[in-house]
Amino acid sequence: MNAKFTLSACAIALATIMQPHAMAQTQGASGEKDVENVIVTGTRQSNRTVFDSMAPIDLISGDAINSTTSEDLSDSVAQLVPSFKVQRLPMADGQVFVRPASLRGLSSDHTLVLVNGKRLHRSALLGSNGAQSADLATIPTYAIKRIEVLRDGASAQYGSDAIAGVINIILDDKEGYKAYSQFSQYYEGDGAAWRAGGKAGWSLNDKGYLSFTAEYYDADRTSRSRQRADAIAYQEANPEVTLRNPVQDWGQPDREAMRFAFNSQYDISQNAAVYLFGTYNEGEGLSDFNWRNPTSAVYNQSTVYPDFDLNDIYPGGFAPHFGQEDSDYAVYGGVKGDHGNLSWDVSASVGGNAIDYFMSNTINASLGSDSPTDFYAGSLEQDEVTINADGVYIIESDSVYGDINVAFGTEYREETYTVSPGDEASYAVGPAASEGLASGSNGFFGFSPSQSGEFSQDSYAVYLDVESEITDALTLGVAGRYEDYSVFGDSTNGKISARYALSENLALRSTYSTGFRAPTPGQLFSERVSQGLDTNTLEVFTRGRYSPEGAIADIINLRDDADIASLEPEKSDNISLGITYQGNNGLSASLDFYRVEIEDRFGTSSTFTLTDEERQSLIDLDVTGAESITGVNFYQNDFDTRTTGLDAIVSQLWKLDSGSLNVVLAYNYNKTEVVGGNVAQNETQRTLFEDRLPTNSANISATYSTGDWSYNGRVRYYGTWTDSSGNSDGDIFQEFGAEAFVDVGVTWQVSDTIKLSANIENLFDAYPDEATYQASRGLIYSRNAPYDTDGGSYSLRIDASF
Repeated sequence: MNAKFTLSACAIALATIMQPHAMAQTQGASGEKDVENVIVTGTRQSNRTVFDSMAPIDLISGDAINSTTSEDLSDSVAQLVPSFKVQRLPMADGQVFVRPASLRGLSSDHTLVLVNGKRLHRSALLGSNGAQSADLATIPTYAIKRIEVLRDGASAQYGSDAIAGVINIILDDKEGYKAYSQFSQYYEGDGAAWRAGGKAGWSLNDKGYLSFTAEYYDADRTSRSRQRADAIAYQEANPEVTLRNPVQDWGQPDREAMRFAFNSQYDISQNAAVYLFGTYNEGEGLSDFNWRNPTSAVYNQSTVYPDFDLNDIYPGGFAPHFGQEDSDYAVYGGVKGDHGNLSWDVSASVGGNAIDYFMSNTINASLGSDSPTDFYAGSLEQDEVTINADGVYIIESDSVYGDINVAFGTEYREETYTVSPGDEASYAVGPAASEGLASGSNGFFGFSPSQSGEFSQDSYAVYLDVESEITDALTLGVAGRYEDYSVFGDSTNGKISARYALSENLALRSTYSTGFRAPTPGQLFSERVSQGLDTNTLEVFTRGRYSPEGAIADIINLRDDADIASLEPEKSDNISLGITYQGNNGLSASLDFYRVEIEDRFGTSSTFTLTDEERQSLIDLDVTGAESITGVNFYQNDFDTRTTGLDAIVSQLWKLDSGSLNVVLAYNYNKTEVVGGNVAQNETQRTLFEDRLPTNSANISATYSTGDWSYNGRVRYYGTWTDSSGNSDGDIFQEFGAEAFVDVGVTWQVSDTIKLSANIENLFDAYPDEATYQASRGLIYSRNAPYDTDGGSYSLRIDASF
């Protein structure tokens, strides 16, 4: 009996279903507002619930987050919210560690992330098409009380980035002590991960609270690879050389991190309190890059180093090892209070994310025998300072049914992006470069002094947000926000929201808003050289991405068909229309249609293949890797899109004699179309933006609780999607079929203090279609899949509370 069959049989015997889906939709059975459903995101009224909201919002409990296997908060949210997708992206440089996530099919930096209602800083990494978003993986999941996901444009309320919506992470403030330990592993026997954490919470003389959370995890890499065909051929031709099998790993990286969070508040008077909270993360990771065949150009010998032969160091070729060490911190402090009908909140925060990159098992071929094999490649750092002053004034009026809620405030924000150089050998252009041997640390060029520097911008904003119940059935909201940026100028955005109660249990809701996303200093000024593997020739090619305001942009603009310009804000129009039902019999449902139109979206321009003259101009500028660069591109406001979608959620809670059963069905339809700009004329980029994520996705989950036992389960469904080869000379597209994954689990409350859990994700070990065009590089499943492609996994967990 094999391990896979044994695990499956045990899971079926233990349970029929997995984690409780925590999209809370319910009020108390009597119709009274449940304090657990009161929301703070998307409204500045103090008593709004999910059902009362004028825009769709999901509540995810801390218990639901902690019942998922992954240590990465992005994975947990993606498993629970169908409109939220996250990719693995092995061998995609820094994106293998800072993974892009998408709400409603939009870019990762179209979703604003808050902690306790305050803006979380961005990661230092610029991801796909320059997207620079907050890194959810730095938040300790054990410190979370709940998460509120606002699926609606909210730039008029919160400022830049909130085009797709807002994720608000609420930290735990409960008194008491608790801890957990968890082990997980894939059916294939790899990816073993251990997690442990503890939390302590204290009441401060009944005047406040203090909580502290610490969490640690250590996850081994996975590999879903086959031996490359060219490696097999080389082994057959050179039997005296022993090659690793496979020569490179496609999968999740090795990862280890410590994470901390604290949350506190203390009453300094009857009407005022001070608060302080924050998070800290320190981690490291290691991943493979593409294998370099001993027959490739990097092994060419030179007259400058006639006695140097790379075969002496790497006789079986080499796959460069790419590693990073990262740290992330955020501290928020302020004072808040109320006086009569006025409540107020003044706060300040500082936050930063720093990433140091390292290369090993590689070479700077242009330095020949003078080259090391390990390199420090430099660092990226994002720092932000934010100051807020907010107020809410309640106007009691006889002219409308309810009070008029007037919110107002101002914000100052400064963000700084710093690029620091690596070891000189990591970017050096050595003597052998003149003979065509590539410069820089092979696989990931180090940042050179010319690419380094400190770049910043600041902004200030003012806003006004008014809500009121006009009649007992009609609620209206109007918001406006003005922001001014030092780099590009100002932006004004507005939002109109409405809710009409058809009955006590049924309501219509709708919003219209404009939004924007401001370019960051990193997007405006940073530059990067990267390498890829052509799956036709199996040769490594080199490309450069440069600042649209730099000297290289000036060189390309000498062409008659080029017009590289500086970046400007993306602008959006967002409309939603929905209906929501809340019954007294445990049934709730919502259906929301939305359309998001974005103009001047950031993208990577078409690659300009360099002429010999242009390449020489780059060499004259001492551009890192210039002698081997085949093409250059730039971030540009390159295209316009229209995203149309539908979210549907149905939840039913049954109270049974033996316990309770809760079933939740969540469905998302999302379609993005490129409607203008250069991308509309580029088949590769247009196809990727329109078809890179499933149009249809859904979750159905159920939880049956009886006595000390809880049986949970979920089916996750992902529709068809398309990927491309990324070849240097043209792309091959492949459509991947729909997939469904079944998750199951069981929890036993052993005593008042001890709880045991066993969970299996992807019970039947389902794998997606193989990526046929990637087979030449040893990859089996697409690295751009919107779900885990490593097969089934199981986890065992123990929780203790005191």
